[in-house]
Amino acid sequence: MYAMPRGRFLPPISLSSTEADELRSLARSRSYPFSIVQRAQIVLACAEGQTNKAVAARLAVTPRSVGKWRQRFVAQGVAGLHDATRPGRPREIGDERVMALLNHTLQRTPDDATHWSTRRMAREAGLSHMTVQRIWSAFAIAPHRQRHFKLSTDPYFAEKVRDVVGLYLNPPDKALVLCVDEKSQVQALDRTQPMLPLGLGYVEGVTHDYVRHGTTTLFAALNIATGEVMAQCQHRHRHQEFLRFLKHIERQVPTGLDVHLVLDNYATHKHPKVRAWLAQRPRFKLHFTPTYASWLNQVERWFGHITERAIRRGSFTSVKDLVSRIERFVEQHNAQCAPFVWYATADSILRKIERLCERISVTGH
Repeated sequence: MYAMPRGRFLPPISLSSTEADELRSLARSRSYPFSIVQRAQIVLACAEGQTNKAVAARLAVTPRSVGKWRQRFVAQGVAGLHDATRPGRPREIGDERVMALLNHTLQRTPDDATHWSTRRMAREAGLSHMTVQRIWSAFAIAPHRQRHFKLSTDPYFAEKVRDVVGLYLNPPDKALVLCVDEKSQVQALDRTQPMLPLGLGYVEGVTHDYVRHGTTTLFAALNIATGEVMAQCQHRHRHQEFLRFLKHIERQVPTGLDVHLVLDNYATHKHPKVRAWLAQRPRFKLHFTPTYASWLNQVERWFGHITERAIRRGSFTSVKDLVSRIERFVEQHNAQCAPFVWYATADSILRKIERLCERISVTGH
């Protein structure tokens, strides 16, 4: 006599290639909630033909949970793994009031201020300041914040962008590409009273005032292939000091390599004596960034690192002390350096500038 199988029927799971890819992506995700990740893992295990009990033991869940998400996937697919929206209290503020608030925020400013605050707008709109905050957050509006920009007026902007970015993305053979610039007027500032060290329950304490002990100028050349930096500190930043730094670069770079220098348009870099020195050394080739576009020069990012990590919060008793700290930072950086990874193409940069110009033209300025 034929015996009927015992136990609850397990609906088979057959995955299309699209569903399998989507489930694997969810199962490996670090951004989705853990519950979604676990549900995707359950379905993938069930698709291998395992029983609910085996899947439950493997993933440390209950067999009932495995059965629930197996059934849900069979009925609704991948979308069924996400939680359904739950009913809640109906909105008290209609779409018209929300749009009126947004228009008021975007098209007007207070008579006696430059921007709206949540409480000022709440009084204006007759709402609570928390309601205003939620609406602003939902539409990513932040009147208290600004973004700074400066459009280049260089008539050869596109050509210079393509030249510099081309060096980054496709550097020439048998050549060294160096991003060169100077960080002038680096101040040796000393706090007027001893610093209070970081401790449990309180942050580092420093006096708001300081004593100036002088300045130095940091010349730096960043090797885009390795991230290594050649640096010199000098008293001033005239063409004489820049020439001295170029000679330092010449001594450091093997004679068999061409040297491509990415520079900004500072007058020192174009001084007649600098040009004359370079004319006698044809292996040096200059590539100038567009005006107001020093962000194209990778060494500016390195200047940001050294400022954040070694200079801004430092306390220096003399210029010699400051120079010693900079040299120590450079030495440690070069011991474990890595290059910056440049992804932006010239076309993507130009498209971004085009979008910015379109936004400016809409404002009528």
